[in-house]
Amino acid sequence: MVAPDLPIGDRIRHYRQTRGNRRQDVIAGLVGITPDYLSQIERGLKTPTVQVLHAIAKELGVPTAALLSEAALPAAAPADSSEPAISRALMGYGPPRSTDPTPLPILRERVEQAWRSWQTSPTRFTDAAVTLPDLIADVEHTVRAHRSEPAPHRDALRCAADLYFLLRSYLRRTGRVDLSLMAADRAVRAAEDADDPLRIAAAQWNLGHVLLAADEAEGAEQVATRAAADLAPRVAAHDAESDAMAGALKLVTVVAATRRRDWWTARDRLNETRDIARRTGEGNVMWTVYGPTNVELHRVSIEMEAGEAGEALRMADAIDTSELPSREREFTFTLEVARCYDLRREDASVLLSLLELEQLAPEDLARQPLARDMLLGLVRRARAMHARQAEALAVRLGLL
Repeated sequence: MVAPDLPIGDRIRHYRQTRGNRRQDVIAGLVGITPDYLSQIERGLKTPTVQVLHAIAKELGVPTAALLSEAALPAAAPADSSEPAISRALMGYGPPRSTDPTPLPILRERVEQAWRSWQTSPTRFTDAAVTLPDLIADVEHTVRAHRSEPAPHRDALRCAADLYFLLRSYLRRTGRVDLSLMAADRAVRAAEDADDPLRIAAAQWNLGHVLLAADEAEGAEQVATRAAADLAPRVAAHDAESDAMAGALKLVTVVAATRRRDWWTARDRLNETRDIARRTGEGNVMWTVYGPTNVELHRVSIEMEAGEAGEALRMADAIDTSELPSREREFTFTLEVARCYDLRREDASVLLSLLELEQLAPEDLARQPLARDMLLGLVRRARAMHARQAEALAVRLGLL
């Protein structure tokens, strides 16, 4: 089985090695091309003609369509089956209005447990797919049920805002930026209706991340800057949670500057939020994982994006992620370290990092395009021992 969008060269290599492990020179000779030409095809440096592709497929004993990366094969992995259930829940298919609402303390605990699972479970996508549909329905039903009771209604709206923060993250990482934007918008409305300043700021932080995912760095920067300005009076009054939230919003502007390739602005802004993090210490206000460690992780990100892989690795060596409250943030950091090694063509270190990521969060690794590109790059170029291990990992992740 191969992924439906696997490049042609990787498909040819896969079938050549899994159907008798036949040598390149043997297949090339039977097809009537040079071994070097076949090697370049497998490495993605050359695109074969239709006649050559047909001949290769015939020698490998597979349909020509099996070698075309554009063709979806019957054995391809199915789409995420959780999405329809979550979509239905988002559209309002919940319990009948006559059903008693979930007690607010229980609802609050369910939302917080969903967040703990999302930040710490190695199988967080599977867990969320099971948990979220019913939780969405119950939260929305509880908000409606308490509409005429001001205090319970505000508590229910806070639960709704927190749940939609989580949904924003889940939907973005499952490739549904459109639904992620919907979740972020609902979080903003719930936080505003609850008249909760901290959650309003957190909702803007979430919206900023959706805009970053949609390649709208300027919009993300504007949203985060405006939200930080709204929080300023609470920060001036020495509200610690608001101070941390303001720092998290500043990190959104750091990422936005990095996406614009404005490295010096990103570094300057990071120094500003570093000062905030020193005041707040480590924390996880509104599940933002904001603190000194996260700030230093962003410093590594900037240098990686700027192509300063050696400097990024030097910084990374000084960071201890063992106390981070979020497995996802640790995953992203390790992935960026792998990318730095990849930029330096240190294949053994890339492979070790990817294997570490498999242990840390296999579902994240399977869904991460950057990891996929690095893994297939290893299969193409690495020494035989490393290439075999990389291919075995690709098989375990369902890429081959």
